[in-house]
Amino acid sequence: MSETATFTSGAPAPVSRDHGIGFGEAVRVWARIAALSFGGPAGQIAVMHRILVEEKKWIGEERFLHALNYCMLLPGPEAQQLAAYIGWLLHRTKGGLVAGALFVLPGFIAILALSFVYVLLGQTPMVDGLFFGLKAAVLAVVVQAVIRVGSRALRNGVMRGIAAAAFVAIFFLGAPFPLIVLLAGLGGYLGGRMGLSAFKGGGGHGSSGGTIVHDAETALGEGLPDHARPNLGWSLKISSAFLFLWLAPVAALLLLAGPATPFTQIATFFSQMAVVTFGGAYAVLAYVAQEAVGTYGWLQPGEMLNGLGLAETTPGPLIMVVQFVGFLAAYRGSTGLPPLAAATLGAILTTWVTFLPCFLWIFAGAPFVERLRGNKALSAALSAITAAVVGVILNLALWFAIHTLFGQVRRIAFGPFAFDAPVPSSLDLPALTLAALAALAVFRFKLGMIPVLLGSALLGAVYMLLS
Repeated sequence: MSETATFTSGAPAPVSRDHGIGFGEAVRVWARIAALSFGGPAGQIAVMHRILVEEKKWIGEERFLHALNYCMLLPGPEAQQLAAYIGWLLHRTKGGLVAGALFVLPGFIAILALSFVYVLLGQTPMVDGLFFGLKAAVLAVVVQAVIRVGSRALRNGVMRGIAAAAFVAIFFLGAPFPLIVLLAGLGGYLGGRMGLSAFKGGGGHGSSGGTIVHDAETALGEGLPDHARPNLGWSLKISSAFLFLWLAPVAALLLLAGPATPFTQIATFFSQMAVVTFGGAYAVLAYVAQEAVGTYGWLQPGEMLNGLGLAETTPGPLIMVVQFVGFLAAYRGSTGLPPLAAATLGAILTTWVTFLPCFLWIFAGAPFVERLRGNKALSAALSAITAAVVGVILNLALWFAIHTLFGQVRRIAFGPFAFDAPVPSSLDLPALTLAALAALAVFRFKLGMIPVLLGSALLGAVYMLLS
């Protein structure tokens, strides 16, 4: 293999050097990052940047942001994929597997334990109050997400129009989330190919500021490791292996159990979700809620908020909320197994088909990632998708608010439009009070997400014990 590679800019890549980072040391660092991965993707990416770039100086600013931009083009949790990408860059396939798996493991264990608590003790006043408080606080967190993502993505009238169209499509027309993503991405791609200024890419998660650590100043340096050079044969082999690991259990369930059993429905639904989860967890939750509540009847609307509260207060990707959904789907389904055993298998199956494709995208595509540099059409497609996601998250916030603050809703339809409207007389004043206090803490006093969620849960427990 040659000592140079060619970037899309045409400049030869410098010769790589031995970074000298031991695999055992890397495992300890990835475990530390996983334990600190609270706060959603923005907070998780900031933790990785601080430790890997600023503190350890394993990789530089340019390489970190380039890897992040690639991960933002992919379906799935971008922070977990970024960890797998950098782990692969440093220590080949085993490094990517360890980094990506450790990023998920603490959250999986925590949510599994809390799911057991939920189904076994959820009817006690104290536990019921904790989840009551969490639901109210999550409303404020989701509204904050709308504002945060919107301020970055809606830079002009075209992007605001895409966001508005996405909201109307999903809230009033019930359009599926994958279709919204597809149309937005296609429109952005065409706009980028035409050179329209409104579709120029940008934004995303920037660095935390301060002194920039350049690639040349880091352990990995500016060079491209030999294993990171494009190799079509290796990419085909690794893709085949991960496709088999991902889809073989799904195919086995379809053939042996049939399409209508709970485990098969979990496997097929979350496998489908794994390839359309552009735009982050908040956007995906609208799609999951739409299907899990409305189509499959796995759980109630308020329980989606319970799951989101669990994911918000545990380390790891926010999309781990789907594990809670899979747990309840199997727990309540007719599986022929004891409910808790079925629920545990449902949680494992959901996590497997949700996160295993993330490794496929990284290992198959990362060696070719340099070919995406400077691709204006792909950047424009991402910008349009991000704008549409703002409308989808707004739908999520409104959907959560209606089902949390009101005890009853009624369906209103006119022509092709239909939506759930709250019944004013069913307003839940304690839930409204807690949501208002959480919003005050978030927007007025700028408190962090974890203190707000824990404080609201405590207030909810106190209220239930006293009522």
